[in-house]
Amino acid sequence: MSTSPMPRWALTPSPSRPLRGPSPAAATASRLLSPLRSILGALRGRTALTGEEALPPAPPLVAVDAGATAEGASGGIHHHAEFDGIIVDQHDEGRRQEEIPRDGAGGVFITWEGVWVTAVDGRGKAATILHGVSGSARPGEVLAIMGPSGCGKTTLLDALAGRLEMNLRSKGDILINGRRQKLAFGTSAYVTQENVLMDTLTVREAIYYSAQIQLPDTMPVAEKLARADDTIHEMGLMSSLDTRIGGRETRGISGGQRKRLSICLEILTRPRLLFLDEPTSGLDSAASFHVMSRIADLAAREGMTIVAVVHQPCSEVFELFHGLCLLASGQTIYFGLAANAAEFFTSNGYPCPPMRNPSDHFLRTINRDFEMESGERTIPKLSAADEAIETLVNAYRSSSTSENAKKEMHDINEMGGVMIRRNQASFLTKVLVLTRRSFVNMYRDVGYYWLRLGIYISISLCLGTIYYNFGYGYDSIRSRSSMLMFTGGLLTLMAIGGFPSFVEEMKIFRRERLNGHYGVSAFVISNWLSATPYLVLIAVLPGAIAYYLSGLKRGVDHFMYFMLVLCSCTMLVEGLMMIVAAIVPDFLMGIITGAGIQGIMMLNCGFFQIPSKLPKIVWKYPMFYISFHKYALQGFYKNEFLGLVLQNNPGLGDETITGEQVISKLFETEIGHSKWVDFAVLCGMIVAYRMLFVVIIKVVDKLKPVFKGETFRCPAQCICGMQNPCTPL
Repeated sequence: MSTSPMPRWALTPSPSRPLRGPSPAAATASRLLSPLRSILGALRGRTALTGEEALPPAPPLVAVDAGATAEGASGGIHHHAEFDGIIVDQHDEGRRQEEIPRDGAGGVFITWEGVWVTAVDGRGKAATILHGVSGSARPGEVLAIMGPSGCGKTTLLDALAGRLEMNLRSKGDILINGRRQKLAFGTSAYVTQENVLMDTLTVREAIYYSAQIQLPDTMPVAEKLARADDTIHEMGLMSSLDTRIGGRETRGISGGQRKRLSICLEILTRPRLLFLDEPTSGLDSAASFHVMSRIADLAAREGMTIVAVVHQPCSEVFELFHGLCLLASGQTIYFGLAANAAEFFTSNGYPCPPMRNPSDHFLRTINRDFEMESGERTIPKLSAADEAIETLVNAYRSSSTSENAKKEMHDINEMGGVMIRRNQASFLTKVLVLTRRSFVNMYRDVGYYWLRLGIYISISLCLGTIYYNFGYGYDSIRSRSSMLMFTGGLLTLMAIGGFPSFVEEMKIFRRERLNGHYGVSAFVISNWLSATPYLVLIAVLPGAIAYYLSGLKRGVDHFMYFMLVLCSCTMLVEGLMMIVAAIVPDFLMGIITGAGIQGIMMLNCGFFQIPSKLPKIVWKYPMFYISFHKYALQGFYKNEFLGLVLQNNPGLGDETITGEQVISKLFETEIGHSKWVDFAVLCGMIVAYRMLFVVIIKVVDKLKPVFKGETFRCPAQCICGMQNPCTPL
């Protein structure tokens, strides 16, 4: 590759990206000649095409036969036979594949004008993060948001994507195709800076499962997997396909590969609007260039609108950006063509030195963090960075670049247009695939259920040997009741041990739900179905050990009821911990909260204090009746004591005492209804807990806009120390 005598950031064709001109064919041919494409071509047994050979006519977008697609739809190396996920194929050969808009037709134009964002703490103090920033993004282009740390880059991205936190208040106009409208499924995707992935899956499994969840049922399964393979090739993940992602317990793929996998999962549907938060973090300069070049190619080819927060790109990556939004202290330093940014800085007295990366120069000029900490800041004089920011902000506001940006926003808003909602997989498909994925995750995560099973067996052996062979003496009454209480209370209390694993799964659920992959109902049902076999296992095996060692009432019917109640208790605790996870996402606080709630329920279930002695206010009404331990314990009592004849305490009259007398007089058990009524109440509470989890998620979604609202007030001081920030400069 020949080198250019001009600097990389000069307005001339560069080795990595030619200037946008009237010849898209030449640009496409240049991209196809990249070294990675040549390597992939060699792996496929084909030679790289050159010149006009690299530009075959685009085939019509029609549905492809499943068999034919499996062989050559992606042109890559497929290993579909190794994937053991659930395949749901509802392909109708008479349907056509959804056509992807080209050249911006049907694409997403996004504009924002006068966007203010303030952070409000618990004491009501506010600090301004963004100061009336404006801009726009167009289909087929990549807009980079840059600036020093703390300048509001991610806040602006969150505001555009509608993901501001509860403590942030916003004001301004954010329009999609000139209108206020919600982003439907398949229209937008957001890749967060944090890589939230399922640690136990391999790269192949994570992408294939996601493809089956996101892509519509009208697309054949082979075509879904072919799309997944194409995306894998684009992100350069072929070498780590069968490597587990890794996390807390095991080491897996590298941080850069995790970032590429996160991007890969969100571009499967080719969303019309893609938000990227630090897509190059954790990547070296070569990997950053290849990833961003693939994203830029995807934007041009699919008509996607891409808005990316980039901290400090190398010069080759900077050349890939079409537009640049440069922020400092929450204010717009520059918004316009990335290629013209260096000229803007030069015209205002801050030229970029020769052989320096322009992005490095921009950030060094407007970074005021370290100057604020120096001793020279004690004198009442603006620092060099403060002076540069003030000069550049004023220069941009009065420049033709700002006027052109406003005119472009006006033209986009006048254009109008409605986004077309893309098809997605059916509810049944999502539930089946999510169930399979969750089942595999639970099987491979030792801390989810296997560790609990070992602990449960140990506790059951302890209970069984301590209360070995009760007998039928008077002292066996207290032994039986204690053993039943510890079985129904202590074993279920240990369910909090799997809370950290569930919190990790909740993080994945939140990410995928915000991106529109599936809803709360699909997650709850799939989690329920996948967890039930494990919950039955950890209840039946330890329960059988404790049941027969202690000598509880013999009989298949009594044993089956004991197991049913114990299984329902474990499911109840799982539902309770789901509710805790929805309210307290931090796993340490969640464990404390969950243990505290169960402890209060156990204290008021009627074992430690008989019901008649419980204080009426709070502890009996309502805690005694909402404690699931009460119904489990009473069901256990009825199942064990009814029909049993025990020796009475000498000196108290009769030589024997019936089990009914024990539970009605000694334990004050409600014997007016059958033990199956208590079991039915437990089953109803299982459903109620799951529904409450759904309600909490839905209510939070409804209340979030209310709390943030449209209310806005201009504080006296902004986060960067500027006095009266709402006053025009």
